[in-house]
Amino acid sequence: MTESLEDYSLSKRILKSRKGGLKKVGVIGCGNMGQEIVRIISQHGIDVVFIDLSEERIQTILEEINTALDQVINKWGLTISEKRAILSRIKGTTDYKDISDCDLVIESINIKQRFTSLEARKEVFKNIEAVVSPTTVIASNNSTLMISDLASVLKHPERVVGVNFITPSATVKVVEVIRGLKTNDATHDYAIRFIKMLDKTPITLHESPGNISTRLIVTLINEACELLMEGVASVQYIDMTMKDGYGLQFGPFELADRVGLDKVLKWMNNLYLEYGTANFKPSPIIKRLVRANYLGKKTGKGFYKYDEGKIISQAITATEFI
Repeated sequence: MTESLEDYSLSKRILKSRKGGLKKVGVIGCGNMGQEIVRIISQHGIDVVFIDLSEERIQTILEEINTALDQVINKWGLTISEKRAILSRIKGTTDYKDISDCDLVIESINIKQRFTSLEARKEVFKNIEAVVSPTTVIASNNSTLMISDLASVLKHPERVVGVNFITPSATVKVVEVIRGLKTNDATHDYAIRFIKMLDKTPITLHESPGNISTRLIVTLINEACELLMEGVASVQYIDMTMKDGYGLQFGPFELADRVGLDKVLKWMNNLYLEYGTANFKPSPIIKRLVRANYLGKKTGKGFYKYDEGKIISQAITATEFI
């Protein structure tokens, strides 16, 4: 009975403290996805502070955000004054104390290791809770770990929720909002309102490794690799079939390159460890591309070759990597 009373009390405090709206968001980890999240939040008039590892890294991130906004301007999607306003709402720091007044904090770290980043994310969660208000909602932008596992290290696990932005988050309208076992209604409802503030559509689901998007796309990428290894068709023709035949925005290989093949491999490893089924076992092609540092668009070569971010040709055939 005591636990439910505490949950109810925190829920009431969250609801009461959030009536004034959301004014400031923290983002922990500002890799490619973290930067997209920061830009989206700031673009919708909300102050955002991101935390990364060093002052040098912070300057690099700010330069990359500036460049990304210039690319939007070049496509007539933004004015110079709007860009200045967006940048004025973004602050970078290495100090967790700078997120102490945030209404919502999103963990979005990118650990470059082969298997799960669970322990590193738990440590981030503890660092967040040590400085923020008891009413601050804590979220994770990850797609293969259980929200309940991350929340288990907190004094108030009921204020934890998953918010999984899907690549490319600037154009994809849906965001997965994931309830953990102890996520209460106030936290869930607050996350829903936040996603709607970003002009996106929240998709509510109960926690499951891979959620909806990652479980399905990993399976599609793996099966596309099988077709390639069997010599059924080329990279371009497999992608063309899925785009022109089924109306997908990107074919499986193009999407894998955009996400980053190292990230795709990590998703596959995590899901294979969880479920142990063949559809999640990483394809040999994915493994060999990652070992060769053919990581996709970010390295200029993956399933395709890129010049200034644009596809110029197919990069590989099946016989090159098997």
